[in-house]
Amino acid sequence: MTGHTDNTVAIAAPVDLTWELTNDLEGWPSLFTEYASVDVLERAGDRVTFRLTMHPDENGQVWSWVSQRETDRSGLTVRAHRVETGPFAHMNIVWQYQELAGGTSMRWIQDFAMKPTAPVDDLAMTDLINRNSRVQMDVIRDKVERRAKEMGWRPTAPLPD
Repeated sequence: MTGHTDNTVAIAAPVDLTWELTNDLEGWPSLFTEYASVDVLERAGDRVTFRLTMHPDENGQVWSWVSQRETDRSGLTVRAHRVETGPFAHMNIVWQYQELAGGTSMRWIQDFAMKPTAPVDDLAMTDLINRNSRVQMDVIRDKVERRAKEMGWRPTAPLPD
């Protein structure tokens, strides 16, 4: 068995701003509530290798790993995978953006498998990632929308439900 999640959020902000803010790795600790730091290890064109460190969990454990992202601005897509997989056998993530009349749709698709020695199985991790993705996407939506309003942007149509 493998894990798969697919979550989408509609953001009342222009696609260019949404793309810019959500792909500014150095800004992730301000954008996400779970990340303490991002250290860029290497940049090569549209590919970035970086270390992501989370805030301590409820047990005081600090989780950190190296990932690699490659952006395709013209295709409004980002593909990423963990280089240091930790408890995952593999972890691949696709971010897809779509321009909407009232803003932007941002979608995260994650495919992964847990190692047999991991503290949770694929099903439990799927549930964990789904719950956390919704929380983080709501936080990101609110921050991007706030920034769009500060810039004077107004949607031309209501966002779909």
